[in-house]
Amino acid sequence: MPAENSSKNNSLADYLIRERFVMTIILINTLALFFDEFPAIHENSRGALRWIDYGCILFFIVEVILKVRAFGFRDYWASGWNKFDFFVTAASVPTLIMPFVPMMDNAGFMIFPLFRVGRLFRFFRLLRFIPNIQHITVGIRRALRASIGIFLALLLLNLALAIGATMLFSDLAPKYFGDPLSASYSLFKVFTIEGWYEIPDELADSGKPAIMISFLRGYFIISVLVGGLLGFSLANAVFVDEMTADNTDDLENMVKQMHDEVEDMYQRSQQNQQANWNAVQAELKEMRALIEEIRKDSGQ
Repeated sequence: MPAENSSKNNSLADYLIRERFVMTIILINTLALFFDEFPAIHENSRGALRWIDYGCILFFIVEVILKVRAFGFRDYWASGWNKFDFFVTAASVPTLIMPFVPMMDNAGFMIFPLFRVGRLFRFFRLLRFIPNIQHITVGIRRALRASIGIFLALLLLNLALAIGATMLFSDLAPKYFGDPLSASYSLFKVFTIEGWYEIPDELADSGKPAIMISFLRGYFIISVLVGGLLGFSLANAVFVDEMTADNTDDLENMVKQMHDEVEDMYQRSQQNQQANWNAVQAELKEMRALIEEIRKDSGQ
């Protein structure tokens, strides 16, 4: 009987940490968090969705314990996804205190919003179930490494243009260029080429000097051309190229294999041609020798 109970316990533990079952719990938790943020649903549910959330957190804690027991801490910790799951679960544990400490559910309690935002990380656990996610994450890491130089260059360009805009336009438009941080944000919007014309047009309608407005528009046009069209386009091109690099690996390997095979066939054909030529030369030599012998015999 003890052995039978142990077998049942092991089968239950294996079922609880099975990816399909874990994904189901994550989806339930995600839906509970989603609908609980609707004021009407939150009021009508009378806290039921919150208790579903608490139950999911308890399940995630049990999941971590079962996986550590099943694989051992070293093997469990060797997986990057397990590390992510562990930290997300650990960050969710303080949420379990909320039902017993009413003041934590008060908007005035400063750390409560942090706990609520921490719950969002549980959404990202669904990423591990996306097909080919390992391939995608490798591509993202490679793309980020390749693009880091361009991103730094864009950051320095943004800072340089922001400092220049602060020097030139802080009195004209303190709302947008009153300090380097505000100017950096304004110019970042310019880099994204979304509504970059709105600031000059707004200042033009406010009756600012026409010369300064024209100068500001020229400054924005240069920023759009250099930072938006050139800088961001280059960053996107490098990022996308590195992301899709793995997609051509198989094709490149096939082309290389075909090239090697063609080269090998060419070398063998050259060798065969040389061998055939040598055989022909040998036969001609033998024929010449035979003709010489015939001539000598006929002369006698």
